[in-house]
Amino acid sequence: MSGETALDQSGSDVPAERAPTDWRGDAMRRRIARRYASERRFRLLGMAAVLASAGFLAFLLISMMGNGLRGFTQTEVAVPIDFPRSAAMIDPAVLQTNPEQALANANLPAVLEQATTQAFDVSDTQLLSPNAVLALRDAIIRDPAILDQKVTVNLPASTGIDVAMKSEGNETDEALASRLDDTGVISTAFNLGFLTGSDGTDPTMVGIWGALKGSLITMVITLALSFPIGVFAALYLEEYAPRNRWTDLIEVSINNLAAVPSIIFGLLGLAIFLNVMHLPRSAPLVGGMTLALMTMPVIVIAGRNAIKAVPPSIRDAALGIGASPVQVVFHHVLPLALPGILTGTII
Repeated sequence: MSGETALDQSGSDVPAERAPTDWRGDAMRRRIARRYASERRFRLLGMAAVLASAGFLAFLLISMMGNGLRGFTQTEVAVPIDFPRSAAMIDPAVLQTNPEQALANANLPAVLEQATTQAFDVSDTQLLSPNAVLALRDAIIRDPAILDQKVTVNLPASTGIDVAMKSEGNETDEALASRLDDTGVISTAFNLGFLTGSDGTDPTMVGIWGALKGSLITMVITLALSFPIGVFAALYLEEYAPRNRWTDLIEVSINNLAAVPSIIFGLLGLAIFLNVMHLPRSAPLVGGMTLALMTMPVIVIAGRNAIKAVPPSIRDAALGIGASPVQVVFHHVLPLALPGILTGTII
């Protein structure tokens, strides 16, 4: 035997016997150590990737909250008002019976102008929000006794003062805000009106309730229309519909509708619901119906895939113990397919 091969009796080359692997040798120990080290490096890289992703997400959330939480605060100015010496013209009798009418003619803007000029030597338009009159009216309605005394009322600041307190504004507003802040008459409070108010022209008094309520109603209408129709359509196409060219045409049409851009459904809603049916514009009903048309094909496709994923043995077992086809579908197939259907609905 010479080298790696040897000659047998016929003269042909045969491979030499391979030496057995020394699993406890130094070479094998080094190979195993390298494998373990490689596995540890891979695990550390994976953990570093997860930590980096979590760090970026935390940075995004902190940045959003840091910049967005200021929108939930409101700058208020403590304005001292001497009602007995003010220009308010309020009839006590009318105030008790009809406070809205009494305060509508009470000349409250002149009261604010006089109070801010005497207390801070600035006009009310520079210091206070245009809706400060409404805030003063509400304070009088809550406690009419303040009309007989000198009180300090917290009123919303102007847009310039509000921006100067939250971030950087123009030099005039920043100087005025700094001067008033040193005297302690400016404070920042939680702006409940941002959650309960509606849109408006004054940035310091607007709210999101109108948009939030409209969005919630629109989504409820969309879900109420698209989910049951989409699920029943998926059940019929997968469990009951005959396999013919009409069914194939319906399936192709549903797949094509799922790929149609959303702007096309918007134009369809404009043409049908507004121009033909004359439904009210900017109504959650119209938006919900249009979104239902857009999401229904997606729900049908997701529902069919989820129903198809239910094992046939479930159907056979239910039929074998005497369940009717309707009971098989609604008692066994639909509950098992519901998680997949809900996933498609959420998407």
